Amino acid sequence: MQIYIKKENFDENIQSISEYLESSIVLDKPNKPYYFSYDSNGLSFIKDSKNPREILHIDFLKGALGWRMKRVQHESNLKKALGKNTNKLNIFDATAGLLTDTMIFLSLGHQVVAVEQSKILFSLVSDAILRAENVIPELKNLKFINGNSIEIYKKKNYQCDVVYLDPMYPILKKNIKKSGNLETIKHILKLENLENDDEIISTFIESNYKKIILKRPLKSEKNYSNINYQVKGKTTRFDIYL
Repeated sequence: MQIYIKKENFDENIQSISEYLESSIVLDKPNKPYYFSYDSNGLSFIKDSKNPREILHIDFLKGALGWRMKRVQHESNLKKALGKNTNKLNIFDATAGLLTDTMIFLSLGHQVVAVEQSKILFSLVSDAILRAENVIPELKNLKFINGNSIEIYKKKNYQCDVVYLDPMYPILKKNIKKSGNLETIKHILKLENLENDDEIISTFIESNYKKIILKRPLKSEKNYSNINYQVKGKTTRFDIYL
């Protein structure tokens, strides 16, 4: 894959990203169906070269996530799922994705090990972390890892209070216009030929754990019978396993 960059934006960061992704840096827009772009705003993934709006760019300082982080005390359902506690929790986010909920955990004062299997998503998010770490001090409580979460969990034998699982939601036809990022993520995972989340969920539920929080659409099927309790919102539910 190629990374499109203007000469004036070349820096050490894009050099390390290029090496990690094994992608070549080009100064002319690639004649490819998909590619990366790097400018003063950081790294982006262009899903469709014929439609530049098909873009995935992560920014923790603004947008919907930035708004949620400023209103973190309103995250009542997520806080209920974590449970009543006065101490910092050690949370293992096994399906980190874009760190959407991990950033809320950090804002609530917890420590998080977050694992993302996609090198592309990992690079996009790592670049966003680099741009935000001087503004969001809670990021010092994050350990972000690229790899297979099952293998990492077993190998490192993490003593965590919570394993958090947030598998990909299905894209419904009625929500197709609202799911641009989700479609792009699915496209990326397909490019990288990565395993689906169902295997990750079943393996963790069969492993040793103190507590698992599984995030699902409210009306989705219950595939595992040993749920201890649930926290339900308007469109999402958290299935809790103890």
